[in-house]
Amino acid sequence: MISSAVVATAAVEHLYVHIPFCPKVCPYCAFYKEASERNKTQAFLEAVLRELTMQTAMLAAENRVLRPRTIFFGGGTPSALSTAQLEFLLGGLRAALDLSQLVEWTLEMNPATVSLEKARALRALGVNRISMGVQSWEPELLLTLGRVHTAGQARRSYEILREAGFENINLDLIFGIPGQSPAQWQRSLERTIQLGPEHISAYNLTYEEDTEFFRRFSRGEFIQDDEADAALFEFTTDTLQAAGYAAYEISNFARPGRECAHNLAYWQGADYLGLGPSAFSTIGERRWAGVRDTAAYIARIAAGESATDFREHVPPATRLAERIAFGLRTNRGVALETLTPWRDDVAAHQEHGLLATSADGRRVLLTRKGRLVADAVALTFVG
Repeated sequence: MISSAVVATAAVEHLYVHIPFCPKVCPYCAFYKEASERNKTQAFLEAVLRELTMQTAMLAAENRVLRPRTIFFGGGTPSALSTAQLEFLLGGLRAALDLSQLVEWTLEMNPATVSLEKARALRALGVNRISMGVQSWEPELLLTLGRVHTAGQARRSYEILREAGFENINLDLIFGIPGQSPAQWQRSLERTIQLGPEHISAYNLTYEEDTEFFRRFSRGEFIQDDEADAALFEFTTDTLQAAGYAAYEISNFARPGRECAHNLAYWQGADYLGLGPSAFSTIGERRWAGVRDTAAYIARIAAGESATDFREHVPPATRLAERIAFGLRTNRGVALETLTPWRDDVAAHQEHGLLATSADGRRVLLTRKGRLVADAVALTFVG
């Protein structure tokens, strides 16, 4: 008798959808984006749903299935879409996917694009987490950042989200903005804490290539003060932790149980599928990304062609190194046994006060000092 083994279907549990449209392109942002165009939007939405069909067929051929535990709509500005457009896109996803295991569905919003009608529609469609880019509560700093919203709009948008029933909200903030004083940053933190969001992301401004801010930095119009930024980072950690927000990742702080499950999946090295222009996917030993051109993305998908313009092989050793580098950024750290090949490097970092062992001796974590130079420590494992 010939026996046949039953091969279990592997589930891909994390889905990212990139919406490239923005009301205005911010001068510091390096993500792929473009100004909103009405005559392009519907074709884009249809392309995303077609790409979903193409990608799920590809997964099925590999004995995999897309069964999301988390979904994240990023950009760009997903909330720049109208209520009807969001209903078309999210409704299409709901019809195409098994969402029985879904625990977190995040959508990024700009405070200038929030309405009660839109917020209620999102909640009804299953979105249960909002990430809103406030960035600053100071009017002059919002102008510096090129934001289209006011501080007043941000507060009202937060209230609207609560009225619509959202019980899991993240607010994004930026420190190290040109011209920002420590007192201004302190006020932004205090005002945010007073609102009581479940999650706060506090990012140090970086000057990314292909942005207006980088060009101004290169011309000497902006300067970066690493010591001042480090002081703001430490102040941020102390202030938010005192207010009940655990620093579960270097730039991310949450109330207990409100950590972003989608981002944690990335940092822990889970497989994920990305849809839309510039969106990355990593599944098994393959990594690919969509073309960084919305018109080209739409045309390729409409023709039944792949919209991928980047591919690379990611062997197990590389994925392990990435899990270590990202894992060290979290408050869980990395299992000590995982770091056996780098035993001497770990010992050296411990000697310099950058790494420490957990109380139970099973995990390695960045120290407070190590968090200030996390990227340099990570190079030990991925360089």
